[in-house]
Order: sequence, then C-alpha cells, then structure tokens
Amino acid sequence: MAHQLTRTMAEGTKNTSNSARSKQKVVVVPDTGRLQPQARELEEAVLGALMLEKDAYSIVSEILRPECFYDKIHEMIYSAVVDLSISQRPVDMLTVTEQLKKRGELEAVGGPFYISQLTSKVASSAHIEYHARIIAQKHLARELISFTAQVQGQAFDETIDVEDLMQETEGKLFEISQRNVKKDVTQINPIIKEAIELLKKAAEQKEGLSGLHSGFHQLDKITSGWQNSDLIIIAARPAMGKTAFVLSMAKSMAMHHNTPVALFSLEMSNVQLVNRLIVNVTEIVGEKIKSGRLENYEWEQLDFKLKDLYDAPIYIDDTPSLSIFELRTKARRLVREHGIKCIIIDYLQLMNASGMSFGSREQEVSAISRSLKGLAKDLNIPIIALSQLNRGVESRQGAEGKRPQLADLRESGAIEQDADMVCFIHRPEYYKITEDERGNSLLGIAEIIIAKHRNGATGDVRLRFKSEYAKFMNLDEDVAVREFTSGMNGPEQMPSIAPAAGIDFLRQASREEFPF
Repeated sequence: MAHQLTRTMAEGTKNTSNSARSKQKVVVVPDTGRLQPQARELEEAVLGALMLEKDAYSIVSEILRPECFYDKIHEMIYSAVVDLSISQRPVDMLTVTEQLKKRGELEAVGGPFYISQLTSKVASSAHIEYHARIIAQKHLARELISFTAQVQGQAFDETIDVEDLMQETEGKLFEISQRNVKKDVTQINPIIKEAIELLKKAAEQKEGLSGLHSGFHQLDKITSGWQNSDLIIIAARPAMGKTAFVLSMAKSMAMHHNTPVALFSLEMSNVQLVNRLIVNVTEIVGEKIKSGRLENYEWEQLDFKLKDLYDAPIYIDDTPSLSIFELRTKARRLVREHGIKCIIIDYLQLMNASGMSFGSREQEVSAISRSLKGLAKDLNIPIIALSQLNRGVESRQGAEGKRPQLADLRESGAIEQDADMVCFIHRPEYYKITEDERGNSLLGIAEIIIAKHRNGATGDVRLRFKSEYAKFMNLDEDVAVREFTSGMNGPEQMPSIAPAAGIDFLRQASREEFPF
C-alpha cells in the first residue's frame, strides 16, 4: 500500500572524491512528508571531539552505539573509534584513518580529507555529553517511528492474528526500552541516608525486621523479612506444597499485617485457588469444600472464619501462559492503584517471553528470570516466584540425597544467578523418611531450606505442614493449638453440641486462642 511505503533520496556531495556519499539514504515519513529525526551537525561535532580529546570516548561510550548515528558514514567512523578504544589504542585523526583503512571503509567515508574536516569543525569536547544525548534521543525516536510503521502495516494484514501481534509488539517495545534505559550514578550521601532510615524502621519493629513479614517467625529471623527489590525463588518437586506455602504466607501477610499482595496463578483458576485458601483459613478438608457436603457446625465454622478473609488485600490474576510483558503492565497498575507490596507468581516455568526470539527454552527462562529481577528493582518490592525442580532429586539415594540442591533448579542456571534468595521446600515424610538423625519424628514436618541468600545467612527452618488443609504453620503455633484442644471432647464430638451453642463456643475459642 502506498501509505505504508517510504521514499528514499540520494544525497550528492560537492567533492567528487566523496562520491560514496551519494549512496546515503534519507528516509521520509510518508504520512507527514517530514524527514526522520536527525542531528547530523551534532554527529560531526561528537566525532570531531572524539578525535581531539583522549578521554572523550569514556564520556559517550554508555550513551552511544554505532547505530545511533543517522549518517551511515558517521556510523562507520564511530565503529572505528569503538574498535580502537576496546583495544586500548589512542583515538585521533591518524589512528581512526588507519583503522578505517584496515576495515576497508576509508574510501567509503570520504577518505582522510573528510576525517580531517570533522576535527576542524569542533574546538573542544566541552559539550560532548550533551550532544551525545541528543543523538541518542533522535535514534530512539527513529526506532519508534520505524517500529510503529511496521506494526501499522501488520495491523492492516487480516491474515495476522491480532493477539499474536500484540504479544510481538509488546516484546519488541520492551526490547527497545531496555536497550535505551540508562540509570545515572548517585553520590553516596543520599544512599547512606536512605539506608539509615531503613535501619530506624527495622529498629522500631518488635521483631527487628527490615522487610515484609512472611508469617513464619523462624524464617523471618534469618531473612529479616522479604526485602524490597529482591527476587525470591521458592522451589520444590511436585507434591511438596509450593502453592500451599505461598497461600499460607499470602493469607498471613494480608490478614494479619494488612500487606497488599498480588498472586499470579498460571496453573490454577482463581476459583480453584480461592477454594484452597478457604480450606487453609477454615480448616475444613478440601473434599468437603469441593462437594459442599458440610455438617451444620461446619457451615457455621465456614461463615465465621471467612469473615477475616473478606476484604483482605489479596489480588488474584489467573491469566494462563502469562508473558513477562503482560506481568510488567499488570504489576505496575496493581502497585499504582492498590499499593501492592509483594507479588507472588505460581509458577515461573509456566511464563513465557512472547514477542522475543530465543534459541532454546533455557534461554527464554533465563530472560524471564532476568526480567523478574529487573521488575522487582523497578517497583522496589519483593517478587516471589515458585519454580519446579528437575528429577535429579528422585534419582539420588539416602536422606541427604533427597534434599534439593541449587543444581536441581529446572531449565536454567540463570534462575540461581538472578535470584537474591533461593528457598527449597522439602518434606522428608514424602520419601518415607520419618525420623531425623536424632530420632525426632518428621511426620507432618516441612523443611524450608534457604540455599542462597545474597544479603544474609543461609539455613533451615522447620514448619508444620497439614496436607488435609493445604496449610503451613509455625511449630509453636501448632503446639499451642494441640495443647488447647487436648482438653476438649475432640472435633468428632462437636456435632453432639447444640449447633448454636457449639458455634458460640467456637467463636469464643477462636477469639481467645486462635489468631489465624
């Protein structure tokens, strides 16, 4: 279509020795008739300054890449400057000329005469950084123009699926933004001030935590709570209770500490997830919740215990095969609109990076883990991602052999590299290991193994796991419950109490002894 095409005009030069310059193309934006954003005079000034001042390249190296130059000749000259700088050779008019000759591009750029002209057009490198940033901005504008024109053309093509186009568009836009985002350095004083403020906040808390409560006391002692900007990986083999663990944690964070939590469930629907949360909160077995066959007192128990769950700041998204780009968009909105303080993803290997091309699934998972770490830093909140382990655990023998290791992380070693913390969930009982080396019972015990902790100690924490309720508890919390209930008739005798009286009793007991 005519409106999708671009016209090219060849530029001539006054000097016949520069005949190669006649091949230079100037792209015209068809709908407006305007030239693409460019700053050729500034490009000349920057190149001239680079050949005059020995330290000039260090100023612009993080701002400019060869493709940032609009003029192809300027791109070739800057590439020669980059080659010289990388090999730690001096950059001046003579060395650049020699490097272009080695590359076979000297005549294409107009010969030594054009190189000498560049140095004569600038007096110093005083404003080189300012000029370089303008060149980079013009390049970014050209990239966006080209990108949007391509998307527009594809949108007119009825053979292209719009959903696929949106995924591809989001991926390409993300690539462009990542290539061009630069963060300036910060002098240490304000960073010290921020660190001291965090220390004061931690000191004001009874437990001395600087991060978010997980709901598990011993775990919080080691981690000091989930820290802002951290990527936390919680990994386990199937049937270890990964989802139950994060649901128990999210419930505690939202209900007991009023911490807004977002939960992205890629494996379960939102109703399935909430059903498991209901089982966790009410301690009514899952089969009864699914079938709806509850005794009268259980209906009352359900109604009573769910009151605390209503209005809890838990936000659930069950988009299947969620892309990292969709997650970024949704996460930013959740933080902006609902003040989300923590994001949980169940689970990492079900995500994708649609719109970006990879040679293997391992490379894609690596890109996803890097993006999650980047998102945690951008939003300044902890991101907790569940992860599968490979089958290496199953093939190893003995009690120690069944304990997960960092090498067991599935599909990518980059997950270990990107994560600030890696925790494993291990239930020895699952492997028919019922006692530890001291003879203590391991029935109903789950070990949280902190295998990597970039900013703190590693170690193991034991929790109580109640599989019938999909619930993880602190060991001391479970002991308190059992000591209280040991003097009662037992739950199996509860129906013998008149329903109203029984519920009053439950209400009173819950108020006094059960804070969950």
